Amino acid sequence: MEHICSHFDSPQANAISPVRFVRNVHAADPAALRELVDPGRVHSALYTSPEIFELEIEKIFHSSWVYVGHASEVPVAGDFRVRRLGTQPVIMVRGHDRVVRVLMNRCRHRGAAVCEVEAGREKFFRCWFHGWTYDNTGKLVSVTDPEGYGPSFSLDDHSLTAAPRVAVYRDFVFASLSSDVPPLEEYLGQAAQMIDLLVDASPDREIEVSAGVHKTVYNGNWKLVGMDGYHPHYVHASVVSMWQRQADSGIGATHRADPFDGKAKTFTRDLGHGHAMLDMREHRVEHFSDYEKFLRGVTGGAEYINALHARDGADHAKLLLAIAGDPHIGVFPNMQIINNQIRIMVPLEAGRTEVLMFPVLLKGVSPEINTMRLRQHESFYGPAGAGSPDDAEIFERVQRGMNAQVDPWIDISRGIGREKVELDGTIIGHISDEVPQRGQMRYWLKLMTKGAEIE
Repeated sequence: MEHICSHFDSPQANAISPVRFVRNVHAADPAALRELVDPGRVHSALYTSPEIFELEIEKIFHSSWVYVGHASEVPVAGDFRVRRLGTQPVIMVRGHDRVVRVLMNRCRHRGAAVCEVEAGREKFFRCWFHGWTYDNTGKLVSVTDPEGYGPSFSLDDHSLTAAPRVAVYRDFVFASLSSDVPPLEEYLGQAAQMIDLLVDASPDREIEVSAGVHKTVYNGNWKLVGMDGYHPHYVHASVVSMWQRQADSGIGATHRADPFDGKAKTFTRDLGHGHAMLDMREHRVEHFSDYEKFLRGVTGGAEYINALHARDGADHAKLLLAIAGDPHIGVFPNMQIINNQIRIMVPLEAGRTEVLMFPVLLKGVSPEINTMRLRQHESFYGPAGAGSPDDAEIFERVQRGMNAQVDPWIDISRGIGREKVELDGTIIGHISDEVPQRGQMRYWLKLMTKGAEIE
């Protein structure tokens, strides 16, 4: 593995940059990695180095919990979705026994992929190389010309390989390629309560991820996505202006008043384990009355409000309705719940990332409410949206800029002197503070140096 080196050794370069340079940093050396992360800044090699990216795949995406998909994406026996755990292809499939599994998309004979399409419904997966056939639980049911294998060959010993750990929290399916991970709910910690805010927004306490997906690929690092409350007034200035002109344009109490103006009761929050959120709960409840008038004007809106009040009582119903299924949370390393969507980040290269954006529908509400959720999603996300193309563009500009290495450090210190620890152990700051970025980097470093003695 190559070393990450500074190539600016001249006295002139050192005069330009007052910070010390990082030289001869070996990506697999825990001590060297610690040199790249300070409390308020990180080295841009974390975003640009192919060697560090490969170590991230090994230490994070192949060694910890990763979100695969939602069980509602495979509602019927035989339904499957092809996804990736880091760089490894997997199949999320509901078997004929109704169990949702995560199986490696690899024939046990010569290694060919057995699923060549992104989604579908199958009773059997057939390898097109030599015809080995598996049922939708992964069990090998037949091989061609079996006499060539002799009497000791066992079909049971050659089923599709399952991910070592699979766990489901409220129909959110997670998997790990390592058996050495904590229980999923322990890993999620307080992030689980934020997932609850989405699921419990449904009168039936169920959501559906069945409306399709927006996909985008940008030329930037996977860690750039989301949980930044500092950028909306600049990257999304036109959208912020629209909020101010047309307050009743969509679902949720978020934008009845600007949550990013520095005056709102909004916060950044580090939930631990790299999970973080833009916490707008108090702000949304404060502006719920305006949103409630809007919601009651939508077909089925009054019935929806009454159903949550009857089930949960006035206070919790108000919270759930005001949030409208948007806890605005990032679950490390690859899943976010933002606005009306579940988002998956797929790392492709150090400077290349795919983002999958799945609109969320609520079970138990009127078609008009779910249609409104879809229209609101489309207004901001996807290729014709008002917002997500802005994000992709700025991520690419960041990636290009970080290739300038005279002063290779990036600053994540905003608000470091005013953050505070809450009684529940979470760390909070101003909505524009870089609390999420610092929390992410702390956990990133922990996973990247796992097993090494801490000095």
